[in-house]
Amino acid sequence: MVLVFGGTTEGRKAAEVLEEAGSPYFYSTKTGEQDLVLHHGTVISGAMDAANMKSFCHEHDIRLIIDAAHPFANQLHETIASVCSGLHIPVVRYERIYPPRDPGITWIDSYDELPALLSPTLKGTEGSCSLLATTGVQSISRLRPLEAMGIKVSYRILPRESSVRLAKTQGAREEQLCYYEDSKAIDVDADAILLKESGISGGFVEKVAAAKAKGMRIIALKRPQLFNFSTFQPFTLSTVNGPHGLRRAVEKLLPEFFPLHSGLTTGTCATAAAIAQTSRLLRGEMPAEVSVLLPNGETIMVPVGYSDAQCSMPDAQCSMKSGYAYCIKEAGDDPDVTNGIEVRASVESSDTFQILGGEGVGTFTLPGFDFPPGEPAINKAPREMIRKNLERFSMVNGQWSITISVPAGEEIAKRTFNPRLGIEGGISIIGVSGIVKPFSEEAFIESIRKCMEVAKASGAERVVINSGFKSEQYLRAFYPTLPAQAFVQYGNYIGATLRMAHELSMPNVTLGVMLGKAVKLAQGHLDTHSRKTVMDKDFIAQLLLEAGCSADTDNITLARELWEKIPSDKLNDFAQTVIRKCLGHCKPLLPDGKLTILLIDDNGRFYDLMT
Repeated sequence: MVLVFGGTTEGRKAAEVLEEAGSPYFYSTKTGEQDLVLHHGTVISGAMDAANMKSFCHEHDIRLIIDAAHPFANQLHETIASVCSGLHIPVVRYERIYPPRDPGITWIDSYDELPALLSPTLKGTEGSCSLLATTGVQSISRLRPLEAMGIKVSYRILPRESSVRLAKTQGAREEQLCYYEDSKAIDVDADAILLKESGISGGFVEKVAAAKAKGMRIIALKRPQLFNFSTFQPFTLSTVNGPHGLRRAVEKLLPEFFPLHSGLTTGTCATAAAIAQTSRLLRGEMPAEVSVLLPNGETIMVPVGYSDAQCSMPDAQCSMKSGYAYCIKEAGDDPDVTNGIEVRASVESSDTFQILGGEGVGTFTLPGFDFPPGEPAINKAPREMIRKNLERFSMVNGQWSITISVPAGEEIAKRTFNPRLGIEGGISIIGVSGIVKPFSEEAFIESIRKCMEVAKASGAERVVINSGFKSEQYLRAFYPTLPAQAFVQYGNYIGATLRMAHELSMPNVTLGVMLGKAVKLAQGHLDTHSRKTVMDKDFIAQLLLEAGCSADTDNITLARELWEKIPSDKLNDFAQTVIRKCLGHCKPLLPDGKLTILLIDDNGRFYDLMT
């Protein structure tokens, strides 16, 4: 069982990650007032001291703790470390992402520094100075001494009954209290504002910008150093700063919690290898793992390796004369033919910063991609990842050429969509998020989108969407003059594919569908995967009734058996009924285009809507 200490934005994100597993867990907050809807988690409230926490962990067989509590909750962090050390429970600390400290802000280590900072502002004035404190209701008692200095202090707190009660218990007056309407806006005028260094998720950047716009002096209380967990031994600590890193940490420390495990995109692997090799050349460092910045702003640690081997290709094609770094592609439980491949990066001096494709990386030969034909098949997101990561480590100075290679890429590419997309000579380096979720709908739908974009760029008069190899064979024969790029497989995502066609302003779309998916679509299921919907015999009976025909549906296990059960003179009537139902659900998704639906039987015969 997993126990999360939350009550924060990070706590909410942690819960979202754990919900994906479908496994039970506990979510603990001090007040229980966080607005949170959990399907698999149980919310518990109330502060825990060491004895209570230890007892709870014993009683509920807690095997992993996620510390997603506020960065200023040092006492809780220490308690977690103490208890987990004694019980040998690993901890994942979900840390926030912090922007660089702005030198235009006055940074302090404690509230005790405020009197000396603010008292000079009284000199030369009429004795009035105002401060807006946004440091939380717990800080009011620490700030009240400022009032004795003649400073007018306003306290911005959450509009909760418990917060108001606690504020007044500490001596705050009603007229001093103001509330969060927009947590990132500054709606009170004051000479100065006191903030906590709350990180990006705490709206620190937006609050600073709003305060600057009002001309306020900005004073920020530095976040405390992350508690030194290493003082407790034995102790296992993993630190993450985003949802992808959290999931990967849970998968590693408690493998059974997630039924399926995530993996890395080829773009992340290429980025990790590029970081490793550039660091090796510039600094002489060869770490076993490198920190990779993902597109969502979080960082994850990625294993890498190194080789001094020289390129075996002719000198004119060789870019690995100084050796290379590599990363082994880890697909997790996603059925990916690139799992286990070696993605390499070599680095050489150059007149400009550039990213090149080497052995096993394909080349774009058709329009419709992020880059024109002739460019290496390295998509925009991975190129940006490589550039931003090297900039992050001050390793981009306009003098490096990064070559990405995949030795097994050319052979593996034959088992991918690449040949159909016009990517020749190897695989493509892809990845939008940097992480592959197992059987990810996002990843599959993204591949459909790329195929649709290529279909549009091909200039074909029509795009023909279909469920797979068998239906596409029949449809290619039906449309013999269309190029290969005009045929796009939707798998089960009919609705998503039609929406893409609308977004891309495709004027003519043919939807080829076989009966198994057609009866689901006719019922309004735009995603026909078996985990979302199954064949409904009652609905099929209704279709037969509307078509004026009959067939025994009690003993069928597959919809295609209807082709044999329906009388031959009624097949067309039944097909027309199914198509009309399908069209009713699909046409609204393509309002500006012409949609043709072809129902295909097992022998490759087509049924079109008769009008």
